Amino acid sequence: MNPDLSRLQPYPFERLSRLLRDTAPASLPPISLAIGEPRHAAPEPVAARLAAGLAGLSRYPTTRGEPALRAAIAAWASRRYRLSPPLDPERHVLPLNGSREGLFSFAQCVVDRSADPLVLVPNPFYQIYEGAALLAGARPWYVNPAGPEATVPDFAAVPAEVWDRCQLLYLCTPGNPTGAVLDVPTLQRLIGLAQEHDFVIAGDECYAEIYPDEARPPPGLLEAAAGMGLADFRRCVVFHSLSKRSNLPGMRSGFVAGDPELLATFLRYRTYHGCTMAPHHQAASIAAWEDEAHVQANRAAYRAKFDAVLGILDGHLEARRPEGGFYLWPRTPIADTEFARLLYARANVTVLPGTFLSRSAYGENPGRNRVRIALVAEIEECVAAAHRIRDFVQSLA
Repeated sequence: MNPDLSRLQPYPFERLSRLLRDTAPASLPPISLAIGEPRHAAPEPVAARLAAGLAGLSRYPTTRGEPALRAAIAAWASRRYRLSPPLDPERHVLPLNGSREGLFSFAQCVVDRSADPLVLVPNPFYQIYEGAALLAGARPWYVNPAGPEATVPDFAAVPAEVWDRCQLLYLCTPGNPTGAVLDVPTLQRLIGLAQEHDFVIAGDECYAEIYPDEARPPPGLLEAAAGMGLADFRRCVVFHSLSKRSNLPGMRSGFVAGDPELLATFLRYRTYHGCTMAPHHQAASIAAWEDEAHVQANRAAYRAKFDAVLGILDGHLEARRPEGGFYLWPRTPIADTEFARLLYARANVTVLPGTFLSRSAYGENPGRNRVRIALVAEIEECVAAAHRIRDFVQSLA
């Protein structure tokens, strides 16, 4: 048995199922806001293309994906992040079975376990980063925010000797669970550190298409690299997904783009890994990347939910509108685990304790006394949940 498996901590939802052992009130229908699983309808043109592509099941797909899919991805990313020259579909792009699969396997490809490596992760964080680091033989090094009210990792506090040992830095922007967006100057400082200390940056940008202001989309890592003259995106790759952008979590479709030398190595790894995307999923993905109307409608639906829910919670729970993504990250008046347990037991609403998404590091746990609330349900359910949360908080006073 791989001994590194014993280093893995229980996944957050395993811990949540253990926590919620109390019986919820049968008089209230259950509302789950714990899992970041979009529940808006899948775009009809994409579903139609999926069905029309079923003839492709009679052949093996290639690891690199169909040229038309790589071209659609490269065109979308180049438009979205104003990349000039645009991405080359032959060199800069690989399709993935969702960003999660790629984020995990990328660490197995690039980490040299013989060198006592560190993998830096934001704290709190998407748990795949930690698991990927541990199973690659590395030690996670957690980057806390600057203070209890901050949401951006305090990269300035990372010692030089840690950057020297760093082989991989995971970024998440907009952040999960905080919704914080890294600005271009921050991204460019990190790119400069990657060149100086010889590590790779893996930018998780799967929430980048959910944001409050149509005129201000979150910047991306490749955009920042291009802006500082790094035309080859050296040491930089980004991961995107159709799960959040297009409400297609069940299709498992995404991509990685960036440094062509890293992608060539990753392609060799993936050829053995056997993680090819089904042909009909590739056909449907092309339709999704080529259409923006459903993405704009998706953002409008999330804006409406944030407007409604924040209006109900105002004055009762410390919740702020995020810069991106679909999570609220409020401070709780009691311990986060107790808040989640009692909210379920009294109101039949499920949220995720913040300490299930973070680690204690340097005397602090940035998830303590916070919960993650995923506004993924339809607006009527989100509004009903907000009323129950408000009433529950009032009952604690």
